[in-house]
Amino acid sequence: MQSPRFEAGDAPERSVLALRHERSSMTVAVVGGGVIGVASAYYLARAGARVTLLERAHVAAAASYGNSGLIVPSHSVPLARPGALAQGLRWMLDAESPFYVRPRADPALARWLWRFRVACTEAHVRRAIPVLRALSEASLGLFRELAGEIDFGFRTDGVLMVYRTPRGLDEGRHEAAVLEGAGIAAKIMDAAGARTIEPTLRSDIAGAVLFPADAHVTPDRFVRGLAARAASLGAEIREGTEVLDVLTAGDRITGLDTTRGEVPCEQLVLAAGPWSPAIARKLDLDLPIQAAKGYSVTYVQPPAGPRVPMLLGEARVAVTPMRGERGEMLRLGGTLELAGLDLSIDRRRVEAIKRGARAFLDLPTDMALLEVWRGLRPCTPDGLPALGRPRRWRNVVVAAGHAMLGLSLGPITGHLVAQLVAGQTPPVDVTALDPDRFRGRWSAGRP
Repeated sequence: MQSPRFEAGDAPERSVLALRHERSSMTVAVVGGGVIGVASAYYLARAGARVTLLERAHVAAAASYGNSGLIVPSHSVPLARPGALAQGLRWMLDAESPFYVRPRADPALARWLWRFRVACTEAHVRRAIPVLRALSEASLGLFRELAGEIDFGFRTDGVLMVYRTPRGLDEGRHEAAVLEGAGIAAKIMDAAGARTIEPTLRSDIAGAVLFPADAHVTPDRFVRGLAARAASLGAEIREGTEVLDVLTAGDRITGLDTTRGEVPCEQLVLAAGPWSPAIARKLDLDLPIQAAKGYSVTYVQPPAGPRVPMLLGEARVAVTPMRGERGEMLRLGGTLELAGLDLSIDRRRVEAIKRGARAFLDLPTDMALLEVWRGLRPCTPDGLPALGRPRRWRNVVVAAGHAMLGLSLGPITGHLVAQLVAGQTPPVDVTALDPDRFRGRWSAGRP
C-alpha cells in the first residue's frame, strides 16, 4: 500500500473551500456525539453543510469524557500485533488484568476474536503503521490549529513510556526502533534520565522511552468546545435523540427515524462508536466492532504530583495531569474489557489501576478523589478504524472503530469525513480503513 501523505497546514483549507463551493446546501445527519461525530459536524459545518448531529445521551457522554486525553503519534502500532493474542489469552483468566474478555456465549464476539487472531501478524503491522502515523501526525497539526480557537488544555510535553523491568524496557526499545523506522522520534532513557523528567517516578524503575512529539488535552473540554464551535457555525445538535431506524430509497438513505421524530438527510455519517454496529445492521453492513470498557480514576492534582503524561508499560496504565472545570487534576486510566455494552463498574479493575500506578510512582496516600469513571471504546478486530463509504449505499460515510485512538484521531477523521461527503479524494490514503474490508476475505482467514 502506498504510504499516505498529508500536509496539515494546507490541505484542510483547500478542502473546506471546495466543499463550501460545491455542497453549501447539502443536509448531513451525523449520528454520534463523541469526538468523532463532533469533529465531523464541525468540519462539515465549517465547510457550509447544513448539519444535524444526533446524540443518544449528551455530547461527550461516553469514552470522549473520561479518557486519558493523549494525542499519540507514538501509538501507531495497531492493537492487533504478533503476541497480542497469546498475551490476551493469559490475561483472560484474570479479571484484574489489563485485557479481559468476559466469558459469554456471543457469536459476534467469537467472530471478532477469530478476526483479531488473523490480524495479529507482522505483515499487518507493517501495513498499518504508516496509516496510523500519517493520520496521527495530521491530527496533531489540526489540534494545533484548533487550540488557537478553543481553550482545551493543549500541551506538547511529550509522553514518557515507563518500564519497571529490564524485559519490559527491552520490549520498549524494540517498539521504539520500529516506530523510529516509520519516522516517529523516540529517546531511550535510563532510570536516572527518566526521573529527571518526572521526579515522582520510583527509584526502582528500569527506564523509559520518551516520545517528544506526543501531546495531551483535557478531553471533555475539547469535545464540548468543538461542539460549541460547530453550533456557532450553524450545526444543530440534538441531544437525547436515539436513532430507531434508517429510512431508505433504493441505494440511498433518505432520513432517520428517531425518538424525537424523523430527520431527513442527503448524507449520513455513522459515528456512533460502540453503538455503530446496531445501526450498521439496519443498513446490511458488516461492522465488527466490540465495545471495550475502560476505566479512569481522577484526583485533585497533589502538590508536586506528576507533571508529564506517562504510560506505565507493564501495568498498562496512563497517567495524565490535566486541567478541568474543577482545577488541576491527575487522571489514571487503563484496562481493556470486552464485556459488551455493559457499563457496570468492576471495583477490582479500578483497584488494579491504582495499584499499577503506585508500583511506578511515589504518590501521596491521601489524594482527593474527584471521580471514578468507565466508558466504552469501539474496537475493530484489526486495530484500524472503519472510515469511508460502504459500497452498498451512495450517501453513507462510516467513521467508527477508533478504539483507544478516538481522541487522538478525532480532528483528522472529522476533516476526512467532510472531504468524503464532498465526494473529494482525501489527501491521506484511507484504503486500509475501508468499512467493507471485513466482508468475505476476513471470514476466510486472510487479513
